[in-house]
Amino acid sequence: METSLARGLMSNEEWAFFERFILAARAPNGRKPADHRLVLDGIFWIARTGAPWRNLPEEFGKWSSVYRQFQRWTLVGLWGELMDALNQSAAVPDALQMIDSTVIRAHHQAAGAKRGTPRQGFGRSRGGFTTKVHLLVNAHGLPMRAEITPGQTSDHLGFDLLMADNLPRPSVLLADRGYDADSIRTKMEARNVLPVIPTRKSRKTRIAVDRSLYRLRNLLERCFNKLKNARRVATRYDKTAESFLGFIDITSIRHLST
Repeated sequence: METSLARGLMSNEEWAFFERFILAARAPNGRKPADHRLVLDGIFWIARTGAPWRNLPEEFGKWSSVYRQFQRWTLVGLWGELMDALNQSAAVPDALQMIDSTVIRAHHQAAGAKRGTPRQGFGRSRGGFTTKVHLLVNAHGLPMRAEITPGQTSDHLGFDLLMADNLPRPSVLLADRGYDADSIRTKMEARNVLPVIPTRKSRKTRIAVDRSLYRLRNLLERCFNKLKNARRVATRYDKTAESFLGFIDITSIRHLST
């Protein structure tokens, strides 16, 4: 247990940043946890190891208490607020952004949530029972926003989910040929954004692509690789879309804050 506690805990600088958001998210009439920092470290431990909640080491507190706190913070949108704040504080130029998706295999125990599997972001693709994660990253390859859809969903829908009006508008957007659609190019041109997207083989009119600029998209692939080092992201164990997306955001937060 000493090894698991010593590895991956928050630094004092990280906690100083997180604390003000966590205190603001606490219900005014709710009972104050014994240690917010320990609870958050416990959530980070679950995300990194992929362990079931019941296997949470006792040093982090009672597993059911940590789980309930995770649910509260997820439902009030704490993780999204932290993502936005970290992106704003990083002062990374917004001129270049990248978008892509990856398919995550869902564990069979993740099925069975209320409202049906499609509403919870489950579907069927070549990988079987899957969820698709759509990700937008900045010029440094750091996550800006994530959304999930059923595994068979087109990247076009993920594009509409990610490119929200409240995010910084890029000057250049990099994407693979899965996003080569007239509707996407029209939307980007309307926003004065240059789409750097290779054309599909079926497109009659070829569109030139700056290959030296397009090579930067490997930063996005590296970002996916780092996020999947968290086992709770690499495999979906969560029944609800909110919980799984919460773990994606939590892993992104650690990536942004370290």
